[in-house]
Amino acid sequence: MNFYLVVINILAQRLGLHLVPPYLGQNESFLHGANFAVAGATTIETAFFVKNNLTTIKLLNSSLNFQLGWFDELKPSLCKSQKECKAYFSGSLFLFGEFGANDYTYILQGGRSLHDVLAYVPKVIKTISLAIEHVISQGAVNIAVSGQLPTGCVPLYLTIHASHHKHDYEEETGCLKKYNYLALYHNALLEESLKQLRCKYPLIKIIYADYYKPVLKLVKSSKHYGFTKSPLRVCCGKGGRYNWNLTEICGMPGVNACENPSTYVHWDGVHLTESAHRYIAAGWLKGRYADPPILGGNH
Repeated sequence: MNFYLVVINILAQRLGLHLVPPYLGQNESFLHGANFAVAGATTIETAFFVKNNLTTIKLLNSSLNFQLGWFDELKPSLCKSQKECKAYFSGSLFLFGEFGANDYTYILQGGRSLHDVLAYVPKVIKTISLAIEHVISQGAVNIAVSGQLPTGCVPLYLTIHASHHKHDYEEETGCLKKYNYLALYHNALLEESLKQLRCKYPLIKIIYADYYKPVLKLVKSSKHYGFTKSPLRVCCGKGGRYNWNLTEICGMPGVNACENPSTYVHWDGVHLTESAHRYIAAGWLKGRYADPPILGGNH
């Protein structure tokens, strides 16, 4: 779920499975999996943003509750009875993306302070927790839930929220301290929520897939892992300190990608490159960045 097209297909390849088609695509078969990701999707329902005037951007009806609805809509084509569905989904991996990132970005862009954003983190975590319980009720027994990237290392944030004060940046990484704190706070609440769910559902394997540590590792030691370009600059962008600016983003006319994306950590200012995702996915499968590992046992 969420914008997981790259990492979910890398995991599928590593596991020897079919690539996972987007649910909103046309003429696709979903017998071997479905990706409900939509760019810009939020965790909190769209109506909540509108009701509370939290963003100036018109949001699509693609929030987590809609994605769960699409899953429910798809289910009858995969299995017919409750018993059959439980058997079918018991052999599946349910992967929740880094839900929350878009919520926080939209609220900040709507003019709210970081303090205001922090107040919405528990609601985001609660929404994710309820979504996990929903798929458990449908027969899911293997669930991976990813945390947030170090938000202060994301080129979009580094550009839009640039500071003239040196102390606002981490000395070792060059990332913005307070936005990394937002990610750490989200991840701490998420991990605690997953612990509670494991206690409630002891027979279900619930995995915390860490995005923060591997991305920070790549930023700190990029050349060691083969990422020879500046770890905070993007491959596909134009202008500015981080090769990213709001008026000329990847995909627009005149904005070109670098010749060798595998030497970059960041693809377009928001998403990571395929090479970065491969490093992260390997850590999720074998356990360096997952608790418990996808290929390992339960807690």
